[in-house]
Amino acid sequence: MKQRERQRTCRRTAALVGVATLLTWGAVAHAEEEKTTDEVTTLKEVVVRSTTINDVFVPLNASVIDAPKLQVLAPATSDTASLLRDIPGVSLYGGGGISSLPVIHGMADDRLRIKVDGMDLMSACPNHMTPPLSYIDPSNVGTLRAFAGITPVSVGGDSIGGTILLESSAPVFAAPGQAPLLTGHLSSFYRSNNKARGGDYSATFATDIFSATYNGSVVHADNYTAGGNFKPAGPAAVDKPGNILDGDEVGSSSYKAENHNLAFALKQGNHLFEGKFGYQYIPEQGFPNQRMDIISNTEWRQNLRYLGQFGWGSLEARAYHETVRHDMDFGDDKQFQYGIAPGMPMNSDSRNLGGVLKANIDVTKDHTVRLGGEYQYYRLHDWWPSSPRTLPPGVMMGGMAPNTFQNIDDGTRERKAVFAEWETRLHPQWLTLLGARYERVEMDADDVHGYNDTMYGFAADVFNARNHDRNDNNWDLTALARFTPTAMLSLEFGYAHKMRSPNLYERYTWSTNGMAMVMNNFKGDGNGYVGNLDLDPEKAHTLSGTVDWHAADRTWGFKVTPYYTHVTDYIDAKRCCGGQANETAVNKFVLLQYVNQTARLWGVDVSTHMPLAKLNGVGEFNLAGLFNYTNGKNRTTGDDLYNIMPLNGKLALTHKLGGFDSAVEMVMAKGKNNISDVRNEIKTSGYILANLRAGYNWKSMRLDFGIDNLLDKYYSMPLGGAYTGQGMTMGLNSIPWGTAVPGMGRSYNTRLTYRF
Repeated sequence: MKQRERQRTCRRTAALVGVATLLTWGAVAHAEEEKTTDEVTTLKEVVVRSTTINDVFVPLNASVIDAPKLQVLAPATSDTASLLRDIPGVSLYGGGGISSLPVIHGMADDRLRIKVDGMDLMSACPNHMTPPLSYIDPSNVGTLRAFAGITPVSVGGDSIGGTILLESSAPVFAAPGQAPLLTGHLSSFYRSNNKARGGDYSATFATDIFSATYNGSVVHADNYTAGGNFKPAGPAAVDKPGNILDGDEVGSSSYKAENHNLAFALKQGNHLFEGKFGYQYIPEQGFPNQRMDIISNTEWRQNLRYLGQFGWGSLEARAYHETVRHDMDFGDDKQFQYGIAPGMPMNSDSRNLGGVLKANIDVTKDHTVRLGGEYQYYRLHDWWPSSPRTLPPGVMMGGMAPNTFQNIDDGTRERKAVFAEWETRLHPQWLTLLGARYERVEMDADDVHGYNDTMYGFAADVFNARNHDRNDNNWDLTALARFTPTAMLSLEFGYAHKMRSPNLYERYTWSTNGMAMVMNNFKGDGNGYVGNLDLDPEKAHTLSGTVDWHAADRTWGFKVTPYYTHVTDYIDAKRCCGGQANETAVNKFVLLQYVNQTARLWGVDVSTHMPLAKLNGVGEFNLAGLFNYTNGKNRTTGDDLYNIMPLNGKLALTHKLGGFDSAVEMVMAKGKNNISDVRNEIKTSGYILANLRAGYNWKSMRLDFGIDNLLDKYYSMPLGGAYTGQGMTMGLNSIPWGTAVPGMGRSYNTRLTYRF
């Protein structure tokens, strides 16, 4: 096979130099009380409004989490994706402590377009342990936007489920003529269940034209405990007799991480120039639903942006670069020694280079045209060094020796896109949006070999004999109309056609060896997977509508969004590679191959908020809630789709008085009984949880306190996957099948923030 010239050089910016860990505890009893006017209500829908001069069209089913709401959500988590948990239609796949995966209307991971400060970040891991949102700490999030269902083509592309846009904190400038600003914050936190402790900090120096900001964070957490026993207590693995896990301890759920970021901004009239530079290091992160754990992950990123306002509209240009080195092996709670093999190192490195150019053109006051182009080049090396590195005397071959296993060798994914979008106000009560997007996705990978020819040679030869070059031509179309008959009612309906090309792991993983297959799993179901060179892009057709009934001043509101999506060439799975026993296996882990099939998903999102009372000297009381339902079916096989969140909802009673705010929450989910039989997916029972939180703002300080899972209830997470957090995880069925990953038991959470 013709070998392509490898690109091995990678420029890196100078290393970000540290700031010491700053942790603060205690209260300031004599601090001056600040009467804040920020509205902080959990679950309340926040209307998305323009925050930059280059904003996008925002459908009624889109939601935003802004700074006041982030202030309330952050104390309970170090996982940025979990900040989306109060958005209608959004749920979360379980993963590591900072690495859950957002789901929109039953579609997750690469089926969503997730952008962090305008960058398309990708997970350099066969288990997708480092999804895009894991690369930024919750304390550095400025706003989070979620577009569910009908997504404008200007923010879509290479996805079929929806779009999530994360923007870090915006630059701060001094007022013209004023002295330079020096501002920032120090925070520390503690969460009792898993002894999660850490802090975050920032400092900004700014004049009226220049701004420089540093922010950082550190976190360290132990394994968490469930609300009850879900397995026998005992050693985590046979080769670790001293590591005793209690019956309620969730193995491989500990983690450590640190983040450091520098941001510079220069403002000149209507022109803004930004440079952002980030570094993340994860020395360890366990995964209770994977066979492996992270033992080291290092990411560097550079992001340059120009934003300008002109008489005809606005122009934005961006260029970014990211490198990742990712190392996995069996963590503290998983068996490490297998005969002569000490562990199973799995390494990968990636380079991600991209650019964006887009313009908003104000044709008239009622007509806006958006034009843009995007480019992304992604390169991945995924290799597994032999174990042991050197064979003992007299031993000629081992199961993982004597060669390096090439999982994906020099895999590349190059994406080029252009789009055009036309927003029109045909009438004061009618607003329409039409858009089209074209993408060219080119993928390739080099030939491979396994640890040895005896066990891996045949599958490698089959893969190497084929041409690996794949080119896809993808089209997205969006048509949407909004009718606003009164100041209290808006109706919106639309259609979207979206396409997504397979990722590198879906196309180019090649080994049919059972041990290698279970290591290629980003579904969290404990099964083994192999790729498929013949996969076609997924093609989704979505119909959706929204009824938004609200007060003229939006003090109360009720919103309902039904949707229906039909997907051709949906990438699902079929059983393979294990003979008749694998084909008919029940109550066991199985071996699977990615295949194109047909699927449909439908459901409804409902959200509401309303004031209950406002009493002098007592405060304001509000009620908010949301309910979601999704149904997913494989129309080719008749099976249910994997990891579909059952009917679920949340209710929150909130209270606010001056600088004090509090809430009582109920989180509910029905049992998950519609499961993917081909995967032997595990059913889960329904549950109702109670959470409490409270916070107080002073002039320069905020104290937060909360209790999650107040009644310490045991429950299994519907989207948490199969428990594979301890024991002999290398073998397909060398660990028990049938235990879902449980949710966390009671946790007391506190956070103290000092602002200067």
